[in-house]
Amino acid sequence: MKTFEEALLELKEIIEKLEDGNLSLEESVSLFERGIKLLDLCYCRLNEVQRKVEILVEGEGGEIVRKSFNPEEE
Repeated sequence: MKTFEEALLELKEIIEKLEDGNLSLEESVSLFERGIKLLDLCYCRLNEVQRKVEILVEGEGGEIVRKSFNPEEE
């Protein structure tokens, strides 16, 4: 299974090939489908990491407490 970085690099390569416009329709569709799978993989990896990330915040009594990271809270 690819790492996030490997998937992202392959996705970038696919985008460059598709933007060139020198592919047949079948090749373009095949690369597009592969790109969608890689994009899904990247989103899954990012979601896994987001669940693992914790931030340290100062509690009401001045103590440091762990809190799950939620980018929607700020």
